[in-house]
Amino acid sequence: MTDQHRPSDQGPWQPPESLEDRDLRQRAIKRLKDKRDLKAHILAYVMVNLLLVGIWAATGAGFFWPVFPLLGWGIGLAFHIWDVVSPEPGQREIEAEMNRLRTRHP
Repeated sequence: MTDQHRPSDQGPWQPPESLEDRDLRQRAIKRLKDKRDLKAHILAYVMVNLLLVGIWAATGAGFFWPVFPLLGWGIGLAFHIWDVVSPEPGQREIEAEMNRLRTRHP
């Protein structure tokens, strides 16, 4: 098929992706999705807790009870942040873990 007969929605011809490129693309897509999900989680945390602090302030500002959801949810948010921003294991760590598994489970 020549470029004249190619449908216009496909764009210019590109060589097929290698297996390594496909894997890298999938990892990049997953990483971008994880970052987007983290941003949504942070936004929800801030908005809901601002609302709770507003309710606390509007009802007399006695004992600061919003501390409980702030801390409880904050722990979960901290683990989510750690999961997204922590570096992936390097080749040395992967090989060490594989060796450990080989010796434990022959």
